Amino acid sequence: MEERGPACQLIAVIDDATSRFYARFTEHDTTEENLRTFGEWVRRYGRPLAHYTDKNSIFRTSAPALLGEQLRGEKARSHFGRALGELGIEWIAAHSPQAKGRIERLFETLQDRLVKEMRLAGIDNIAAANHFLEMHFLPAWEERFTVAPRRPRNAHRRLDREQRLEEILSVRVARKVADDHTVSWDGIRWGVPREEVCAGLRGAQVEIERRLDGSHWLRFRGRYLRLRHCPAAAPRAVSPSGLRPPGLTANPLSKVYKSAPPNHPWRTFQYGRKPDISTLR
Repeated sequence: MEERGPACQLIAVIDDATSRFYARFTEHDTTEENLRTFGEWVRRYGRPLAHYTDKNSIFRTSAPALLGEQLRGEKARSHFGRALGELGIEWIAAHSPQAKGRIERLFETLQDRLVKEMRLAGIDNIAAANHFLEMHFLPAWEERFTVAPRRPRNAHRRLDREQRLEEILSVRVARKVADDHTVSWDGIRWGVPREEVCAGLRGAQVEIERRLDGSHWLRFRGRYLRLRHCPAAAPRAVSPSGLRPPGLTANPLSKVYKSAPPNHPWRTFQYGRKPDISTLR
């Protein structure tokens, strides 16, 4: 934005057949923002047959496959790659920037034309930039630069009835449920509400699903359970040295036992000698 506002990223998707494109300005180039941009394309135009990208870690992973994936004969996939698989979209990796020349040429054009038009419009923040892109730039681009495809039949497909974008376009991790029906992710504890606790949940291997709207869900045996954030436990009172302050015991409810006096019967008792009845009384 030429120092009028913060630096930002432009994530774009372009159709090879028509040169129609969709793009969004974001603060960071993350998996969630790429899923959000691609999801908007799918909602507008349908599922493409293939998605052609570079080899960024957003689209592929070098991590070993999970046990369930190995048993199914699948390779390890990134969150984006898993979403493409569930949507029935083939992923094609470009081996060089020149290989994906159409999107690279688009970025060169936008870096010149779009930046200048935002300057004339006085755009100085990401929200205004996305509004300008959606309401002004994209309609003008589609009118002037899109072309008729070589074949009139549209290869985009509608979503199947069982394909729910809010579930597919998410970030998922595998976790084990603790005895108190909680799971941890990035140092944060999440708990299953009491009314949704079901048999077999304690100690089970599950998946946590973070959706693009910020909500968290637990996937267990083909069903979804709501998760709510568990507040952190209050820290214990300690002195600056790290020791307990004077007068603070480890357990305030613990009993305090006093030592018996020297003349107590159990101190004077000798094995094999009959006790003095008067003393015991």
